[in-house]
Amino acid sequence: MKGVSTFLFVVCVTGSLFAQDSSSLKIVRAEIIDGDTILFYDLQSVNIYEKRTFTSARQKRRYGRLKRDVLKVYPYAKLAGKRLNEYEAQVDSLKSEHQKKKFLKQVEQDLQDEFGDELIDLTITQGTILLSLVDRETGDTSYALVKQLRGTFSAFFWQSLARLFGHNLKDGYDAEGDQEMIEDIILRIENGEYS
Repeated sequence: MKGVSTFLFVVCVTGSLFAQDSSSLKIVRAEIIDGDTILFYDLQSVNIYEKRTFTSARQKRRYGRLKRDVLKVYPYAKLAGKRLNEYEAQVDSLKSEHQKKKFLKQVEQDLQDEFGDELIDLTITQGTILLSLVDRETGDTSYALVKQLRGTFSAFFWQSLARLFGHNLKDGYDAEGDQEMIEDIILRIENGEYS
């Protein structure tokens, strides 16, 4: 056992000499079997996807545009999911409706100040994708989120406006149906294939 601890020390010291910073230092488990030192290192699982094929140049261009749009709005959706969970916990801790409304008004203003200019520049398609991805991140439809945060009247207003443009805020995220190509792009982003 002394050999294993000595070896781990040597690996750590040698690794730190060649590492550019301490965050790249890895400690691994090692065993000596029949005189050979065997390192044991847990690897992350990797998903492998087949190369996407297209039946036409038009389909390839459509996928390219969709990929560009998803890459643009996906970070916002991840952040929205994270923040909505944080805000939900804070809202639940507030006692009165007045405190909740005041808190949500402040949150809305903070978000407007932080992201308003960037979100205004989104196209209608990118906005629709963003709503779908927020649905994916939170598990709630956009209609349910607006109703929960802003009330029934506001949810009805935004649903009516969305319907004028051919969208439905009550539609959930469907990874195996309408949003199958979006889900494929997201899985490839999370796998590190797209960045």
